[in-house]
Amino acid sequence: MAKVEAASRPAALRKKYWNTARKEALAGWLFTAPELIGLLLLGLFPILFSLYLSFCDWNLVGGLSTINFVGLDNFKMLLEDEKFFMALKNNFTYTIFVVPVGLFLALVLSVLVHSRVYGQSFFKVVFFIPYISSIIALGTVWSALYHPSSGPVNRFLISLGISEPPKWLADTHYSLVAIIIIAIWAAIGYQMIIFIAGLTNIPDELYEAASIDGANSLQQFFRITLPLLAPTLSFLFITTLMSSFKVFDLISFLTGGGPNDSSTVLVYRIYEEGFRNFRMGYASAISWVLFLIVGIVTLLTWKLQNSKK
Repeated sequence: MAKVEAASRPAALRKKYWNTARKEALAGWLFTAPELIGLLLLGLFPILFSLYLSFCDWNLVGGLSTINFVGLDNFKMLLEDEKFFMALKNNFTYTIFVVPVGLFLALVLSVLVHSRVYGQSFFKVVFFIPYISSIIALGTVWSALYHPSSGPVNRFLISLGISEPPKWLADTHYSLVAIIIIAIWAAIGYQMIIFIAGLTNIPDELYEAASIDGANSLQQFFRITLPLLAPTLSFLFITTLMSSFKVFDLISFLTGGGPNDSSTVLVYRIYEEGFRNFRMGYASAISWVLFLIVGIVTLLTWKLQNSKK
């Protein structure tokens, strides 16, 4: 009798262990396993491999056998690379103008479209089209607009009496400015949609009460609209800030970082070193510097916003 009870205990323990909750958990892990494996192989592994490569000298054409560990040599080279510092300066200039100016214009336009303009749906679509359009298409249109001699932009400036307008994309002083204008214009539609979504969540009763108390439109904006849009503004600020450090496609298509590296940025330098000069170790070092910059800036922004709350 005792032997029968002892033999039945493992089966009972197994039955108790594999209860319904554990079976459901196992099924969930099995369903998510392909995604997790893909994330590890296509996400985590490249990140760790690029970190290792940042301490190595590797010619991409030579294969894995040519990887040579060089320690901090790649990071020391960054301190002597004028192109790197030019790209870093251009990246910060691009971010300083694109983020606040773009968000300000998007906020103003979204408030106007939401409250004062007839045909809101039409304007939402019109402003959103550039955001969903191909970068190549946008670049082609703007390159024609910026044409030094026959472009509409310079034709308009000449009509205003400016005899020698900028050459824009071909001018070392204005190439980055031209890119910034396009970036603000292309992203403003998406930012407007997010702002309008936030505006629809603000109760109309607040504005009615403020009007009864004698508050004008400007006072209502600063006392009601702006404070209640703070979470939306915070979200757009962080996402726009991060994307501004990753700009590549417009610059690659329109200027190729030129003329004379006047519009090059960090991501374009990574592409240039890694896939043109085949110096993957040096490109990985630049990418990790970019990662640290974006992480620090995002963390400081997040802490500043939380402290204000």
